Amino acid sequence: MTLQELLAQAEARLDAAQLAFGHGTTNAHDEAAWLVLWRLGLPLDSDLDALAGRAVSGDEAAAVDALIARRIDTREPAAYLTGEAWLQGVPFHVDRRAIVPRSFIAELIADGSIDPWLGEHTQAVLDLCTGNGSLAVLAAMAWPEIRVTGADLSPEALQVARINVERHGLGERIALVESDGLAACPGPWDLIVCNPPYVNAQSMAALPAEYRAEPELALAGGADGMDFVRALLRDAPRCLNPQGVLVLEIGNEREHFERAFPHLQPVWLGTSAGDDQVLLLTRDAIVEGRP
Repeated sequence: MTLQELLAQAEARLDAAQLAFGHGTTNAHDEAAWLVLWRLGLPLDSDLDALAGRAVSGDEAAAVDALIARRIDTREPAAYLTGEAWLQGVPFHVDRRAIVPRSFIAELIADGSIDPWLGEHTQAVLDLCTGNGSLAVLAAMAWPEIRVTGADLSPEALQVARINVERHGLGERIALVESDGLAACPGPWDLIVCNPPYVNAQSMAALPAEYRAEPELALAGGADGMDFVRALLRDAPRCLNPQGVLVLEIGNEREHFERAFPHLQPVWLGTSAGDDQVLLLTRDAIVEGRP
């Protein structure tokens, strides 16, 4: 068997199993390539055309077969099976203690979309709901002169975050704090980035098994998805400096957000998923837009 034949076989099995993707890949072809290359110990950025004729041993084929079967049988995200995920090309350890990192805020940090609201006054950044610490790490990489703190309610997620902070040699620049919202993070902060639990109850009930494999605490946002966001917007003004800003991801919940906060006037930031996934609020806008 050649690598090309093995990849085709794996893709067909993944496609026929009607899996849910979205944890690093969006389709059976890409997920098959990820799992096959990882199982064979080949670089994930390998040129598949160049490797198409590579011979695959019986033991290698059996190992790939077992991994594909596990992905299908358990419905776990591939990232949990491989123990690794990427944001903006940066690798992160991941396991079931934290959700698989996929925040669109990563794009905004990398492409400079947030930079117009930053300046010499920007000294302290908080990554609230840090999960595996990926946004905190990316922020520290993007802004090397800024102090970064990652906070999460889950001590288990913070254990994963610590692995990633140390993996990237940022232990002296990133602090990790266990906190229920902003309770243990009084600041004052110049920038808060937050990818909170925002999935509404109806959507939670319909989630595919791959998403239910992730910690519910990191996803469920209450009846309309806005429970955490309400507390955040209540507390944020006292934790932000006068020129401070909040960058908040709400996914597909814009309708619920606008219904819950009709007087807020956010700036919507464009991402690869559209212009209604991530918003920015200055401290003044939060104060002026609250009831």
